[in-house]
Amino acid sequence: MFEYFPGNYVWNLGVVATLNSGGVIDEVDRACRPIRELAAQGSDVGTKEFMASWRAVADTVEAQAVDAEKAGHLRTAGECYFRASVYVSQAERMQAAGDTSRNAEYQHSVDLLTKSFELIDPRTTKVDVPYVEDGVETALPAYYCDASVDGEPAPVVIMWNGLDSTKEMMVGSGFHHMLAAQGISTLMVDCPGSGEALRLRGLTARIDTEVWAAACVDYLEGRDDVRADRIGLAGWSLGGYFVPRAAAYEKRLAFAVAWGANHNWGAVQKRRLDREGENPVPHYWDHVMWVWGYDDLDAFIAMAEGVHLDGVVENITVPFLICHGENDRQIPLEYAHRSYEQAVNAPKRELRIFTAEEGGAEHIGLDHLGHVAAYIADWIGDTVTELDAAVGLDAAAGLDAAQ
Repeated sequence: MFEYFPGNYVWNLGVVATLNSGGVIDEVDRACRPIRELAAQGSDVGTKEFMASWRAVADTVEAQAVDAEKAGHLRTAGECYFRASVYVSQAERMQAAGDTSRNAEYQHSVDLLTKSFELIDPRTTKVDVPYVEDGVETALPAYYCDASVDGEPAPVVIMWNGLDSTKEMMVGSGFHHMLAAQGISTLMVDCPGSGEALRLRGLTARIDTEVWAAACVDYLEGRDDVRADRIGLAGWSLGGYFVPRAAAYEKRLAFAVAWGANHNWGAVQKRRLDREGENPVPHYWDHVMWVWGYDDLDAFIAMAEGVHLDGVVENITVPFLICHGENDRQIPLEYAHRSYEQAVNAPKRELRIFTAEEGGAEHIGLDHLGHVAAYIADWIGDTVTELDAAVGLDAAAGLDAAQ
């Protein structure tokens, strides 16, 4: 993995995520250079300075976007708004949970991104997914990339976050464009505990993620441009727990992808208490308790013991892909094998380990995100084709039997 800040895994993760999500290396260098010495003091020190330095570059890029838009150069303007959003989003991700400025920064990244949609990606729009939490009607914020043609119903992938990513980062990955090229739409969702759902709506994570899946499927079934029989689910990082859990119990899903095999996230938390493995974000314990809605570490650890897939993935009865990097420093590789070995009732199951030689070997493939994303998008496209072919064969068999 490219390491701009020697020895600081957390900050390096932000850099490579940005470079794999549309960031330009010159602009990233200008954002990082003023804070290079701070990085040597650890991941928790200097995060405010990180935000300020990256925001300064984002402001410059945003100003370029404004000038280009005034001049009628709309493609240039849209690309600049997009990159400015990427820089603000990645820097906001590094801030402490209680930082009073982070929500405004987050909202600014959303505003920049939606502005870019208007100029360069009109088929992607911001939507709300109706959701009920503890009897209260609310909604999950999302982006929808419509790949349907002339309103003809299209397959859809629901995409979920992990512990510290956002739907803006999903857009940055370009995964929705890879799917759209195959005629597959994408619903990119900030689930409770992530992104806008956590920051601006106060929704925290839960173990029974099939509740989120049901809300997403209900929403999609209400759209005329969606094939209700071809709704799949993919999730990266902690989404590697969220997705298999949901697929095990929400039976309207047609396939599932664990983009990082988070088979036993509770056990990983105990490892981190013992300082084993790398943390994904600064101020780690404050962050995880914020995500899950806890203010006591012991109570959080007790809850986290239930965040695992033992006895769960056996209930997955749809095609299931597990992708993992051989050098994932956050989630042990053994968990990828465990999820695969236990998913015995999936009619099609595949385990894909990405190596250092090919790239994509780090956590969720952030060192070469496009390589991993392309593999997953192709697997999804192939799986949809196979499912449709099987239906065709069943229909032909039924016709022959009737004759």
